[in-house]
Amino acid sequence: MATVILVRHGRTTANATGLLAGRAAGVDLDEIGRGQAALTGERLAAVPVVGVVSSPLERCLQTARFILDRQTSSPYAPVESDLTECDYGQWQGRALSDLATEKLWPVVQTQPSAVVFPGGEAMAAMQARSVAAIRRHDAAFEAEHGPGAVWVAVSHGDVIKSILADALGMHLDLFQRISVGPASVSIVTYGANRPSVHATNTEAGDLSWLSSGLRSGDAPVGGGAGGQTP
Repeated sequence: MATVILVRHGRTTANATGLLAGRAAGVDLDEIGRGQAALTGERLAAVPVVGVVSSPLERCLQTARFILDRQTSSPYAPVESDLTECDYGQWQGRALSDLATEKLWPVVQTQPSAVVFPGGEAMAAMQARSVAAIRRHDAAFEAEHGPGAVWVAVSHGDVIKSILADALGMHLDLFQRISVGPASVSIVTYGANRPSVHATNTEAGDLSWLSSGLRSGDAPVGGGAGGQTP
């Protein structure tokens, strides 16, 4: 199958001040976030990606632009609404320090599959629509470009954590064990038998070994030889 590189947007003005931005408009990358996104674009410059699919929110579109600007070709660059941030409803725009006092907070931490944000979305629904979007785009890119295709999805922390939890075969209630930092890179292939997770939450390091694509088949007993840098 094709390879998807999951990229979280860089740090935002809301991240820096401890606010839950949600789907609010006008939340941009701050200076640190722009530097983070530029570094991710630089890391991916050695990888000829066939597409950069982004959440419609500004912070993801800005991060996607840093990636696209470093590509030598002109990858397909659609906006995908199903990769947008979780709808946090009445929690949106509030300080995380205040939200931590809410009765729902410990449920978010320990049983997210049971969470429906007041006036917003269920976390299980967030996972279902984002995983479906990733698998749909992945199949389309492979059908058009072959099994060596590499593409990028730019989205949000909880969304990417839920996608990784699905790929790892983890229940959504365990997804808080996964960390996804600003502008981090995680790598997944969807094989005929199972997904393979090749990296999570990486913020530095050479990615040129992805330029020839990955193959997802039987798992190598003993771990295999690993990727080879061209």
